[in-house]
Formats: sequence, structure tokens, C-alpha cells
Amino acid sequence: MASDGFQPVDEKLLVEYLKATPSLAAKLGNQFDNLDIKEVGDGNLNFVFIVINPSGSLVIKQALPYIRCIGESWPMTKERAYFEASVLQEHGRLCPDHVPEVYHFDRKMCLIGMRYIEPPHIILRKGLISGVEYPLLADHVSEYLARTLFYTSLLYLTTTDHKNAVAKFCGNVELCRLTEQVVFSDPYKVSEYNHWTTPYLDADAEAVREDNILKLEVAELKSKFCERAQALIHGDLHTGSIMVTTDSTQVIDPEFGFYGPMGFDIGAFIGNLILAYFSQDGHADKGDRKLYKDWILKTILDTWNLFYQKFTALWDKHKDSPGDAYLPEIYNNPELQLLVKQKYMEDLLHDSLGFGAAKMIRLGDTFVLWGILAFRSRSCA
Repeated sequence: MASDGFQPVDEKLLVEYLKATPSLAAKLGNQFDNLDIKEVGDGNLNFVFIVINPSGSLVIKQALPYIRCIGESWPMTKERAYFEASVLQEHGRLCPDHVPEVYHFDRKMCLIGMRYIEPPHIILRKGLISGVEYPLLADHVSEYLARTLFYTSLLYLTTTDHKNAVAKFCGNVELCRLTEQVVFSDPYKVSEYNHWTTPYLDADAEAVREDNILKLEVAELKSKFCERAQALIHGDLHTGSIMVTTDSTQVIDPEFGFYGPMGFDIGAFIGNLILAYFSQDGHADKGDRKLYKDWILKTILDTWNLFYQKFTALWDKHKDSPGDAYLPEIYNNPELQLLVKQKYMEDLLHDSLGFGAAKMIRLGDTFVLWGILAFRSRSCA
């Protein structure tokens, strides 16, 4: 065990830990003879254990002091577990239908115990590859976005409460720096971490590195990402951070969470759906997937439109809240209030398109041209 009390868990140590932790033991009925434990951490950073017995189930997630998929040569703060647990707890309070409950957090062990999202839930990305339609996806994701973003913004909070919340998450520096590097820096220079299908996309990758207008737009987006503490965002809301069935949607893995621009979350989700749209022909075993691609496009539009409706409805509902963004003594007539709302939502849509395009470029130069078009449409809007 390290001097700070941290110790990576294996199955044997995990059983002893569960026995010694009342909040977790209770979820298993205090029964430990027939535990089924599986390590399923297929992500880049953490250990993830599913624990099941006849009396209950849970998930244990532990942050390691390095990036797991690379090894100890790339150190990474264990404190990300604290920020993940904090986001899960806050977002879960605001949107409990779409965020798994946290049962336990151990800061020394960098370990979270939470609800097991049981089968038939699967990672959304896998469902998109398989061509599965999720009729409630746009409704659920828009609900999650509207509630988590509105209630952690100055539209609802006083500046005092907002600044205190911002301060709590300012320490998530390393993961923010990682996003700054892989989203806003590496794609626009020669970097050892860039990958594309060479030599076929060499010219496209070079075009990104040499596009001055694109770099100006990216600089503006990076500035917003680093400087604009608009709301408590998930920070990595791609299709691998959402688990789904046809009637359930659960948002997981918010370890990149901090107070940042709302459009980063919205854009990440929409950008990933656009990538899924363009990848469909490569996933089709027989025939084309035109109808499925149409469903993806409809889901993109529905997500924004439903988000717009729900977010502005919350704004209207809480127009007399203590939120300090637009004081009613100043914004005191319906015409001005409408103008404020229209500009706010228009700016948010522009931010979302820009951040979505940046995420798409980061995820694969196959989609560079779409990203450039999205940036330039934003500039002309």
C-alpha cells in the first residue's frame, strides 16, 4: 500500500473491501459466499469491476495513477475519481433517471461504488454500430443536458453559489489539460499521438494543419473551453459514455467533468452521432442503412430541438429564481426577455456546432472536411 493509503484492488482485496464497507455490503445483502466478480474496464484509464450475487449487484470503479491503456510511462492523477464521483452525485441529484446512483466514495483509494447498469443495457456506440434504433434517446439525452446544464448555471444560481461550485472543480486540471491537448492542439500540428489511414489521408491531415481559418476558430473554442465556467459539464459526453436500451438511457464516466462551456457537452454528443452517420455504410453487412442513417439525422435534430424546448421551459419556470445572469429589475419587459433568450440559445447552438466539429476532427481525419464545413458555417451564421 502506498504511503497515501492508495492500493490497486484485485478480486481478493475487493472482497475484503466490500466486507469492510457497510454501504456496499448492504447492497449485496451482506452475503459474500457466492460473489461473481468480473473486471470489465475496457476504457483507457480505470479498473472497473462488476460484482453480483443472488442478493444484489454493484460496480466498483478505481482510478489508477497512470493511463491504463498506455502504462506507467504516462502518469495521471488519481484525483480524477473525486471529480467523477462529485459529478455523478450532482448530476444524479438533478437528473436521477439518467445517472447511476453513487453508493460509496473512498478518496484515499480513489474508488467509487455505484449502481450496476444491468443488461440488456449496452454502450450506445455498440448499438449504433449494430444498427439499433433507440426511440427515446433524443428525449432522454436532451433531458439530461437541459437539467444538468441549466441548474448549474447562473440562470439558476447566484454568483456566490456558482463561484463556490466552480472552485470545487478547478482542481480537475490534468484531465482538462488532456482534453486541451487531444481536441484543440494535437490535430493541428505534427504529434506522435495523431493517427490516420496513411498514405490515403496524408493530404487531408496536412490540410488541417495548414488551414489558417480553421486554426483561428479552434483558438476561439479553446479559449472558451479554458475560460468559460458556464455550467457543470460532463466533459466527455461521447457515445461510449452512454448506456442504453430501447427505453432507458444512462450517462456514465464523467471524470472529465468541470465547470465549462455548455456547448462542449452538446457538441460532443451531436458530433459523435454525425460520425456514426458517416460510418454506417462500413458497418452494414447486407444492403445499405439508409433508413438507419435517416434515424440518426432525426435523432440529431430532435436532440437539439428537445433540448431547446426543455432548457427554455426551465428558464421560464424559474424566471424568479435567485439566478444572477439576468436580473429581473434590469431585464424587466417581455420584449427584452425574449431577445435575451434568443441570443443565449443562438450562441449556444453556435458553440455546440463548433465544439462538435472539433471533437470530430480529433476522433478521425476521415471526417476532416465535415469538420471544416461545420466551423465555416458557424463563422458565416
